[in-house]
Amino acid sequence: MSERPRWFTGTKDGHSEWYVERFRAMAADGEDLVGEARLVDAIVPPRSRILDAGCGPGRTGAELHARGHTVVGVDVDQVLIEAAEADHPGPRWVVQDLATLSLDEEPFDVAVMAGNVMVFLAPGSEVDVLTHVAAHVRPGGRIVTGFHLDRDYTLAAFDRDLEAAGLTLEQRFATWDLVPFSDAADFAVTFVRKPGR
Repeated sequence: MSERPRWFTGTKDGHSEWYVERFRAMAADGEDLVGEARLVDAIVPPRSRILDAGCGPGRTGAELHARGHTVVGVDVDQVLIEAAEADHPGPRWVVQDLATLSLDEEPFDVAVMAGNVMVFLAPGSEVDVLTHVAAHVRPGGRIVTGFHLDRDYTLAAFDRDLEAAGLTLEQRFATWDLVPFSDAADFAVTFVRKPGR
């Protein structure tokens, strides 16, 4: 990739390890870490094929796998993928850059990009990421994204990038539990549709 993702810029050595341990501690404390997975599970048929794009240490993909779906998780960060493999056996976990994503897989019914994936991408790579992720989704399938709106990457830029990638904005909410979106929202969950049947 030509530029490093924002995930790797402005962070200190050991940030990925800290992130893994943070979510392990939250899970041990019984915090609800699977809201994104509940939503995705609700919009697909049983035993669907799901791409967890920017999967991090695997919390969302693992829950979807536990609910009976076939899951492939992809992240550019080797440390996060190793944590996913250690903590959540079952799904296939892959180290790849989403901007050049190329998986030897059948098309997915849906791709989920939780955990602020869009705002952690390398600046200028967003259309490439959306295009490559969409290429792995079946015609008529969806991409579901969620990210905070207080970052450098704006919702207006995201909407332009969706159009440039040939995708259609279908619905938008303020949270993963479907609170209606408004101008006061500080988070956006967006349902995107790939053209086709």
